[in-house]
Amino acid sequence: MMLFSKLYSKFVFLIASLLILSSCGPLKPDWSKTAEPDGKKRARQNVQEGRGFSLGIGSGSKDTNFLFASSNPMWRASLDTIDFITLANVDYAGGLIITDWYSEGNTNEAIKITLRFLSNEIRADGLDIILHKKTCKTSTNCFINKIDSDLTFEIKDTILRKAAILQEEDKKKSNKQKPKKKWGQDEPTN
Repeated sequence: MMLFSKLYSKFVFLIASLLILSSCGPLKPDWSKTAEPDGKKRARQNVQEGRGFSLGIGSGSKDTNFLFASSNPMWRASLDTIDFITLANVDYAGGLIITDWYSEGNTNEAIKITLRFLSNEIRADGLDIILHKKTCKTSTNCFINKIDSDLTFEIKDTILRKAAILQEEDKKKSNKQKPKKKWGQDEPTN
């Protein structure tokens, strides 16, 4: 009886799957039509024709708190400050920059810098900097230690100063691009 029940449920599942797949239309693409090269236009057209679906995400207000890396002054200042070191890992979404090991001629010692962004605001507590020092006695005998050094404070100070300057420059640029309102005239319309 148990075997019959399992076979019956598999048979029902197979028939239901075939019915669902057959209602999707032809499985072969129509090669006679030329495809729209712009993916966004093609996606909109598919949704309008009912061949896709939309979750409605992004259809509401245009205000977001997300800053792209090119518009975040802290991020840009950090990359500018440590541009002399090769980067090992960069994750804007996670707010993390890790450099590769860096040494100035001494092959027995190297440092690695880790920057963690805790906030998009330009604040001293919005950035955490960690320095690791690798000391090698031989090529296979290395010790890695986290160090507290004045270099940490110097890097943070440099990043914060550059970020403040970049933020002011961005404000000046955005103010220049805004249309000027003249007294006695209505608001400009878009």
